[in-house]
Amino acid sequence: MLAVVAKSSDPVDPLSGLHVGEWPEPCVPDGWTTVTVRAATLNQHDLWTLRGVGSGAQSLPVVLGSDAAGIDEQGNEVIVHSVIGDPAAGRGDETLDPDRTLLGDEHDGTFAERVVVPRRNLVAKPPELSFEEAACLPGAWLTAYRMLFHRAAVGPGDTVLVQGAGGGVSTALVVLGSAAGLRVWVTGRSPERRARALRLGADAVFPAGARLPARVDAVMETVGEATWAHSLRSVRPGGHVVVSGATTGSMPGADLAHIFFRQLTVVGSTLGTRDELRDLARFCAVHRLAPVIDRVLPLERAHEAFRALRDGEVFGKAVLTPLSG
Repeated sequence: MLAVVAKSSDPVDPLSGLHVGEWPEPCVPDGWTTVTVRAATLNQHDLWTLRGVGSGAQSLPVVLGSDAAGIDEQGNEVIVHSVIGDPAAGRGDETLDPDRTLLGDEHDGTFAERVVVPRRNLVAKPPELSFEEAACLPGAWLTAYRMLFHRAAVGPGDTVLVQGAGGGVSTALVVLGSAAGLRVWVTGRSPERRARALRLGADAVFPAGARLPARVDAVMETVGEATWAHSLRSVRPGGHVVVSGATTGSMPGADLAHIFFRQLTVVGSTLGTRDELRDLARFCAVHRLAPVIDRVLPLERAHEAFRALRDGEVFGKAVLTPLSG
């Protein structure tokens, strides 16, 4: 079958290890099942593997990709939950299983015509969503959903600041937050990206690092070192900073005095559970929400999609569709 594989890693030239070609059909362990992939989406995680960062780089060669939607062995339209973990080991939350991993790390991922996953990792795809839209949910959109509704302690009428307009998580935060009745403010490095955030439903946009009209109830932080100081300055006393990424670096100055004096809560958040993915899919169907898709390319043009992601040219999500779909 056709697949997109990380054969090697290189921190300077990550795409040098990217291979598109024939790959053996997957074996199916007990308790697992095969999904025929109709659409799969790129994440920064895939680039990190190619750069040699994270557990995926230790298992090369490996089929990349963690998010997908497709058809199961019974002919049902499904969304694939990317977290391979035991809920019992995480006290009811598979993302807290100390041994959890993702598709595309130790197990071959979704950038292929077929992928093998645990049976419990399948969620029904709402008919309101296309395969391309549904494939965006397990990574960026699930991350945003958990940040807003399970980790931020905010409700309708509260104000949240989304750091960085344009990424998959940030665009999801804007759309989901707006649908939930939150006041959503967004920072962005370019006028074009800020304008697009407004069209998605943001209530106000600001240049990166700008002084805000008022402090917010919570900050959604995915950028890291470049925005960390601004995030701490921007949240009200007693507010939350929810962190799910660090694309510009993970070692900012912590500014502990600022955190304890103003009694801020800094919360980590990673992906979400299978049940949260199910709830997210229902939420999108009820509110008629569609993930922002920047481009859809056939699997054989994966290099083009990866270059766009690496160069910061993707607004929303880049989607790959296998030839069999």
